[in-house]
Amino acid sequence: MAASERTALGPLVGAIDQGTSSTRFLVFNAKTAELLSHHQVEIKQEFPREGWVEQDPKEILNSVYECVEKTCEKMKQLNINIANIRAIGVTNQRETTVVWDKTTGEPLYNAIVWLDLRTQSTVERLLKRIPGKNKTFSKFKTGLPLSTYFSAVKLRWLLDNVEEIRKAVEERRAMFGTIDSWLIWVCICGKNGGIHCTDVTNASRTMLFNIHSLEWDPELCKFFDIPMEILPNVRSSSEVYGLMKICPSRKSGALTGVPISGCLGDQSAALVGQMCFRDGQAKNTYGTGCFLLCNTGQKSVFSEHGLITTIAYKMGRDKPAFYALEGSVAIAGAVVRWLRDNLGIAKTSQEVEKLAADVGTSYGCYFVPAFSGLYAPYWEPSARGIICGLTQFTNKSHIAFAALEAVCFQTREILDAMNKDCGIPLSQLQVDGGMTNNKILMQLQSDILCIPVVKPSMPETTALGAAMAAGAAEGVGVWSLNPGDLTAVTCERFEPQINPEESEYRYARWKKAVMKSMGWETSDSPNGKEK
Repeated sequence: MAASERTALGPLVGAIDQGTSSTRFLVFNAKTAELLSHHQVEIKQEFPREGWVEQDPKEILNSVYECVEKTCEKMKQLNINIANIRAIGVTNQRETTVVWDKTTGEPLYNAIVWLDLRTQSTVERLLKRIPGKNKTFSKFKTGLPLSTYFSAVKLRWLLDNVEEIRKAVEERRAMFGTIDSWLIWVCICGKNGGIHCTDVTNASRTMLFNIHSLEWDPELCKFFDIPMEILPNVRSSSEVYGLMKICPSRKSGALTGVPISGCLGDQSAALVGQMCFRDGQAKNTYGTGCFLLCNTGQKSVFSEHGLITTIAYKMGRDKPAFYALEGSVAIAGAVVRWLRDNLGIAKTSQEVEKLAADVGTSYGCYFVPAFSGLYAPYWEPSARGIICGLTQFTNKSHIAFAALEAVCFQTREILDAMNKDCGIPLSQLQVDGGMTNNKILMQLQSDILCIPVVKPSMPETTALGAAMAAGAAEGVGVWSLNPGDLTAVTCERFEPQINPEESEYRYARWKKAVMKSMGWETSDSPNGKEK
């Protein structure tokens, strides 16, 4: 691209993509959806006790500042005018819970990450108050089962266990939010007039939000004993929330005054970025976890097979909400990270792929990575990870292959549930996320599903979805979401290469292993008690 072409790119849109394992800032051309520049910073996860997963909200915030600054520097080197960035979208790891002090702007505790299991005894205590201990008691209001996964129980734990937060609530200094709320509040003035808001997609993951009325539900807030004044205002996924104010300690201040006008939970953002705007279109994202979402249009569909109902997006203040069925798997990319960091069988994620490729089989070894219990379709918090079928012949390459296979088997489980609920089986699977760079995994996935797997050549669909929402917002209007205006995406396609009988045999063995992983941990056992 010549220098004159670079400076004449037209309107650009930025996206803050704050995930479980990293933060990124990416800039797209609003006319072509081309990714022009980006920067990524890995985020530390803290495991203070068994089953606990935390992150430092200030580290997350600083990673956003660093990514924005570094991306702007890269753009200047490419002779791209950053003044053409017309809007910024935010997409985030969902459910992760932050409480902060609105007078000091300081977090009152570490963020409790969506994977965290400390609230198991909180869930069990709440279940005792529900007739028949029915986990799905709020399903028709929230679309969700009672689980450690969602924000309400994390917030309840913080109120029960952190004196500083209790005191801040009493003194009306406390603010609660998911990561999007924390970032938007700080990036739009913070303690000097920050906007305390979230969007419908993130609100729908709290267990406090009525997905039909699109409001916080007083009865659920009362059930969880959550004071409603600490909750953020709920907005659409595409509207101007306020103007960016870059941290004064950072030298660039480059995007000061640019509107933040898009906000979507990461899986909703990926659905938008994959252009799944029609009823029945679906995508599967392979990140820390694995998330299959199917657009059900303006109608909320409730699963009979262990899936959850969630809000897909609401593209404007006066636009309708669209819904999705979702199959959520807690551990996908995280199992590769575990092999690397905990077992030390590889130095990089790429090395795990190479180990698996070297053997091309698990040799009868099956891995159920239920590190945070099992999510969809089981919702079984008592499950724990197991590796079974080991022999003296098994080596680290077989375990690496079994780990990748586990990601594919988990996807098969939620896809089977999705097909039963929707009645029309998917003829192919659209995929995205960091793990889709692993060609062994993608081929395995096609083999295990017995349908083609289709991967877009531009894998950053989550950030793209946030940029689309921001660019399409009223008052910005640089990105058209009309179907005829959307850029056609080039894709890589993986076709099944094994016979269905072999696929079914392996899947049946995996299901047997899943059954053996259940009922392992309870809050009464020494490891499960709150300490």
